[in-house]
Amino acid sequence: MSVNKGDSTPTWVDPDDAPELTEEWLEGAHFYRGDQLLKRGRGRPPLERPKVAVKVRYDQDVIDTFRASGKGWQTRMNLALRRFLAEHDVSELDQR
Repeated sequence: MSVNKGDSTPTWVDPDDAPELTEEWLEGAHFYRGDQLLKRGRGRPPLERPKVAVKVRYDQDVIDTFRASGKGWQTRMNLALRRFLAEHDVSELDQR
């Protein structure tokens, strides 16, 4: 049976010998206070108002019309609903 004679000594043992934390390293780090994220490193930053996934049912012709408008139809549907809300009071709508 062969014995592994490779060097398995850790590169540093004493915390005083640990690599220095550079500005570059800190820029990519995530900073927490308890469980709350204070600073996020690389990647997409969290949205101020994230979208909410919901399951709703629309009439087929409404979906067909928005889908026929091409890629981004869901964003346009959201914009159309926003514009409607800006101009109308939904509490005054008929519930047919």
